[in-house]
Amino acid sequence: MKNRFGFILVKPQIGENTGACARSLKNFGFTKLNIVSPKHSWPNIKAKATSVGAYDILKKAKIFDSTSEAINEFDIVFSLSSRTRDINKKHITINKFLKIIDHNKDIKYGLMFGPEASGLSNKDLSFSNYVLEIPTSKKFKSLNLSHSLTIICYEIFKIFSLKKIIKSSKNFKISSKKNIKKLVDHLKYLLVQKNFFTPEEKKHSMIMNINNLFYRFEPNDKELRILASIISTLAKNNNKA
Repeated sequence: MKNRFGFILVKPQIGENTGACARSLKNFGFTKLNIVSPKHSWPNIKAKATSVGAYDILKKAKIFDSTSEAINEFDIVFSLSSRTRDINKKHITINKFLKIIDHNKDIKYGLMFGPEASGLSNKDLSFSNYVLEIPTSKKFKSLNLSHSLTIICYEIFKIFSLKKIIKSSKNFKISSKKNIKKLVDHLKYLLVQKNFFTPEEKKHSMIMNINNLFYRFEPNDKELRILASIISTLAKNNNKA
């Protein structure tokens, strides 16, 4: 899934930022990095230093002379901008962005980021399908290049990770309320033997609280058996005492 996403850095000016971007890509399982006319020579020593364990991302990065060349392999391109531009281009929110990438499974997406000082030019933006703005405080909207890339990586990663979690959770068989009732009835029986429900006028509310506690659990059968064994073992030990 993540191979459908590529990241384009247009004229990055600071090697350390490029290295940090590579690290974020690897953190979230992405590998494709295209770089347009980096300010400093390539490969860049400072970029390598900040990439830490993600130097392989930098080594595989493709270098282009123009933005139009760097986006050729993608079907849809999102441009990241910290401000609304006066151009004939649809500006979208993060939520809209996530819906687009989630509903189109066989499309290659490019995420384009501009240079640190000025951001993407209107010419760069003209090559994209959408302009995507990350919501920030109106008092200070400018995000560091690597930070904005990290946010986008995380948002994409979150979609596919959540689906995996939901899928794996379906294999988790929750025990029936019937089995929970058996445990609760057993516990109540043992508590009665120990005169736990005193004074008598509070017994009803105490039982209600016990029900609220156990019936909101979502254990599987194995966990219920372990809990029942613990309760029974403690009761036996108390009887011996």
